[in-house]
Amino acid sequence: MIPDSEFVARLVLAAILGGVVGIDRERHEWAAGLRTHMLVCLGAALAMIVSAFGFGDILGTPAVVLDRSRIAAQVISGIGFLGAGTIIFLERENIIRGLTTAAGLWVVAAVGLAVGAGMYLAGIAATAIAWVTLALIKPLERRYLAHPRAPRLRVLFDSSAHLSTIEAVIGASGLAIRQTLLRRGADGDDVEWVLAEGTACGDLIRVVDALRVIPGVRSVEQRS
Repeated sequence: MIPDSEFVARLVLAAILGGVVGIDRERHEWAAGLRTHMLVCLGAALAMIVSAFGFGDILGTPAVVLDRSRIAAQVISGIGFLGAGTIIFLERENIIRGLTTAAGLWVVAAVGLAVGAGMYLAGIAATAIAWVTLALIKPLERRYLAHPRAPRLRVLFDSSAHLSTIEAVIGASGLAIRQTLLRRGADGDDVEWVLAEGTACGDLIRVVDALRVIPGVRSVEQRS
């Protein structure tokens, strides 16, 4: 059995390493920030310590067979409920946010397991790589790999307007519709068109003006 001071050192290091990764998430004001990452990494380290050293007093007892890795293994599967809580589907924008934060939580859980097992170098190296990935690669990704999002038109109209009439106005302008999202509300329909990339701003303005004069159209919103 290792001394108690070693257990404390592992827990403190795990919290610090989790906090290093959580700092970047905190800067961007995500749901899982500094404290969440520290707690996840700390809990994973404690689970690893319990898994490795918590049953020493009954090992060797006749008819007792234990798999010391089982508690630690549950951390990887159990972290899924936290990751799922950070993933948000934004219906209005039809996009998913929080996948990177969820992956970060999974990584700090693995870091906690490594530190709890006494694999300090592996835990520190994984933390450094994760921090570089989150904080330094993102600006490069935005600059060189990001794809421009197609412009969007969102139209709110009531029962006196016809969807075919609105689509005819857009089609007459020559704009290509890549996707149509239609939602039926209590007081009217909300339809959103995702137009083809490369659509000129002037063409969008003309379409918006044409849609606003259609009877039954309550509002038209343009999004870049």
